[in-house]
Amino acid sequence: MVKESVQTGRRSFRSLASTIDIVGPIERSSRLDRPIRSLAKAVRRRIGPGRLRDLLHGVPTGKPLHPPLVTFVVGCWAATSVIDLTRTGSRAARTVLTAGLGAALPAVASGITDWSVIHREQQRVGFVHAITNLTAFGLYAGSLALRVGGYERAGRMLSYAGLGAAGLGGFLGGHLSYRQAVGANHADSVTHLVPLGWYDLCPLNDLPNGRPVARRLGYIDLFVLRVDGEVTVLADHCPHLAGPLHQGRLVAEGGAACVTCPWHGSTFRLSDGAVVHGPATAPVPAFDTRIRRDGMIQVRPAQS
Repeated sequence: MVKESVQTGRRSFRSLASTIDIVGPIERSSRLDRPIRSLAKAVRRRIGPGRLRDLLHGVPTGKPLHPPLVTFVVGCWAATSVIDLTRTGSRAARTVLTAGLGAALPAVASGITDWSVIHREQQRVGFVHAITNLTAFGLYAGSLALRVGGYERAGRMLSYAGLGAAGLGGFLGGHLSYRQAVGANHADSVTHLVPLGWYDLCPLNDLPNGRPVARRLGYIDLFVLRVDGEVTVLADHCPHLAGPLHQGRLVAEGGAACVTCPWHGSTFRLSDGAVVHGPATAPVPAFDTRIRRDGMIQVRPAQS
């Protein structure tokens, strides 16, 4: 009897979970793929490779720019509702509401730049996320206009509706970040996977000259490039969305040899894995190398 009750409870829980799953259908639906494809292409064309795009991705700080901006925006809008509920000052409410609207513009710019270079399932959720947030922006902008015009009560009602839309947008943004791992570092630190010390990788003569290849060290896929007697080794997964770097293009940036990810164009310096161009913001783990007298290449996680 107890066992049957437990099984019934599990089935009920799974049924409830499937009922409230509002994001799964969005991920799987292809109805919006045509406008998504057109918009993403237009964004990439408008904000091409360069300093502006790197800034919007967050390359200078090494962290995605969009999340902290959105946190500030939603914080201002939530504070507006708290002030409205407590009736502690209409001027204060207008001030923080205006600050949120102002910060929303760079938040949108950074968000849509990130969105333009992610996978299609992620873009579907991100598209709806953007619509809900733009709805929230419109509601809050309308709220501010009503307040300035002297319609305080109507302005408060509109801001409450805006907070609901922003909450839904935040829910979808959380799904993007934590379930779909947008903005996360996909080139995990290797120090906990490779203990200290040197490890045999492969003989030097097994590597082609001037062309990167993939090799495996324990659990780690490696990008390996031999140029004559010099060998460069990086983790093979791009930090942006785990693209295979060994299939990328070798380029020169500022006089330094680099590799460009074949999926979304992130560029990394070969000498230390540092980010040169986004959308990636985290560096690629690099490895020290040495060659034994018998031609065996040995590697270890970079010590500096």
